[in-house]
Amino acid sequence: MAKIKKNSHRVLYRKYSSNIKYIMMVLSVLIITTFLPKQPRFRYEFEKGEIWKNKDLISPFNFAILKTNPQVDTDKKDALNNVLPIYTINKYLINDVEEAYLNEFDVKWRSNALPENEKEMYRESSFKLLKSIYDKGIIAINAKHQKGSQNYDFSLLDNNVSRAVSSQDVFTVQTALDYFKDNFQSVNLKVKEAIVNLVEDHLQPNIIFNEKLTGIVQENAINSLSTTRGMVQKGELIIAKNNVIDDEIYQKLQSFKEIYEAQSKSIGDSSLVYFGQILLVGFNVCLLMVFLHLFRKDIFADNRQLSLILLVTTTMLLALSWAIKLNLPSLYYIPYCIVPIIIRILFDTRLALYLHLLVILIAGFFVPNSFEFVYYQVTAGMVAIYSIRNLVKREQLLLSALFILTAYFISFVGIALLREGSIGQIEWLNFVPFIVSVLLSLLAYPLIYAFERLFGITSDVALIELTNTNNKLLRELAFKAPGTFQHSLQVANLAEAAIFKIGGNSLLVRAGALYHDIGKIENPQYFIENQNTGLSPHDKLPYEQSAQIIIKHVHKGIEITRRHQLPESVIDFIRTHHGNTRVDYFYQSFLKNSPEKFVDENIFRYPGPIPFSKETGVLMLADSVEAASRSLKNPDAQSINDLVERIIDYKLEQNQLDNCDITLKDLETIKLIFKTMLMSIYHVRIDYQQTL
Repeated sequence: MAKIKKNSHRVLYRKYSSNIKYIMMVLSVLIITTFLPKQPRFRYEFEKGEIWKNKDLISPFNFAILKTNPQVDTDKKDALNNVLPIYTINKYLINDVEEAYLNEFDVKWRSNALPENEKEMYRESSFKLLKSIYDKGIIAINAKHQKGSQNYDFSLLDNNVSRAVSSQDVFTVQTALDYFKDNFQSVNLKVKEAIVNLVEDHLQPNIIFNEKLTGIVQENAINSLSTTRGMVQKGELIIAKNNVIDDEIYQKLQSFKEIYEAQSKSIGDSSLVYFGQILLVGFNVCLLMVFLHLFRKDIFADNRQLSLILLVTTTMLLALSWAIKLNLPSLYYIPYCIVPIIIRILFDTRLALYLHLLVILIAGFFVPNSFEFVYYQVTAGMVAIYSIRNLVKREQLLLSALFILTAYFISFVGIALLREGSIGQIEWLNFVPFIVSVLLSLLAYPLIYAFERLFGITSDVALIELTNTNNKLLRELAFKAPGTFQHSLQVANLAEAAIFKIGGNSLLVRAGALYHDIGKIENPQYFIENQNTGLSPHDKLPYEQSAQIIIKHVHKGIEITRRHQLPESVIDFIRTHHGNTRVDYFYQSFLKNSPEKFVDENIFRYPGPIPFSKETGVLMLADSVEAASRSLKNPDAQSINDLVERIIDYKLEQNQLDNCDITLKDLETIKLIFKTMLMSIYHVRIDYQQTL
């Protein structure tokens, strides 16, 4: 049975890595198109107040003209106003009142020591008057039905028969009491007072508001409303070419669009729609791959970075599909600007803008008013990219969010004025989704960190953290190899100034410079900058062994930084800062002291590779120049000038800069910066008299 070789998956990955990117591309297209809506799209875009530039539009079928939302709201309001509140009468309440009233009448009469011979007469007359009040009805007034007027009409339901009644035609508790006082006759004031007090205790509404039944009637009234106003017949002209889209025509077009899209769900062939989506989305993704192949070969060759770009694109379009299926009130709640923010910080401006345009162009096929949508998102995305040139401070993200919100606001007001022609007609609540979208864009900050860890990409934020000299690894370097640490600081200053002038990533150069000699933490005493006793441990070692110890700091540096999970882009500076040059001091010493022995030059040569970018090339030059400058006994302008020229010319002769995109003009700029800074470091005064 054959054994599977260890790390065979890595071998297979390297063998088929060129094909994996195409598999990822196809998967991305399939995932996006699977979840996008499948109904055919209405072919025309239109706005109120614009000129219809298409051909004459003839209705292909009969359809009803839908009412506008304000019209529907007005109809609902009128319908509700026409529905009278429904009250029901409790005819059986008088029976309970009669029993209680007559029982308490006897008690009240005796307690007030009233004449017994008049008791029966007053009991019958008072109850008769009380019953007449209940027969007419006592209403429980509802303040919300008064609407600024004391009396109001209502519908009284009695034996399932409804009739319109005014509240002034029945009693309230207070008017019923007043009526009783006015109509109850007694010459004995004590008798009248006692009976009035008793009647007051037994007055209660028997006409009660029926909220449930009223709600049902109101709902039925609203449901019975027509949402249309008129018809457009088949073959009828909807709008002619070059006509202005006024309110009436706009509503016809809107109605035609909704009916068309509703019918197309059942009539259209969803498989053909899906095929069309694959063509469009696939074409856009292919354009992205071509762009990367032509202008960002480093990303195109790196499947991890490519997978990140496809993941961001796919996720954003899936969020759009999810929002459409959930029928969100507005698709502007989705934070589209999060894409250019993330790509700008992790990659560059050009790729961020291109990818944002790709996402917005695809999304434009599935959102209403697609031109308006594209305008909003493209302008806001451009502002997002411009506002985050380099994310080095946390407040930059907040400022960027403010700029994006301002861009949305300007576009919102401009489009609203273009459409309505009046500030008063602007619906400011429609701007709320843009505010939510901008707030959600702030999620870019934690997402950037997550993407850095998952995909091994280094952002400027991560580089700033690495260049903090309080970093644990740099503190260890400063403690164990203080001379190397000071050398690294000086190299960082030289390299950063040079790369800033000729163009490049100055943060990356600084980080690379600070860590390029981190391998010297092990055996720091073998390196001259850390020797302060005048004695060197190399004095007791063969030249070959000394050279290997010196060369070993590159391997150790790579090992240490990988153990501390530093980015590969920083580790590249450790690999390349000596290129494949020789350790010339020990090589020449070997030749001088052992001329008869055969010498294997590779023992004295660094493993490489040579620098392959502006940044790594500048660091190699800065490292060599700074180290050599420490050997100057009396540094002056001439000696520093000669030193810089000699070091850089030597690197050119050794072909160490062959893979760098550094021009001769760049080299002259680098030389000038190195000379100026070294003179400043060594406090060299310029002899002005020689320049006069």
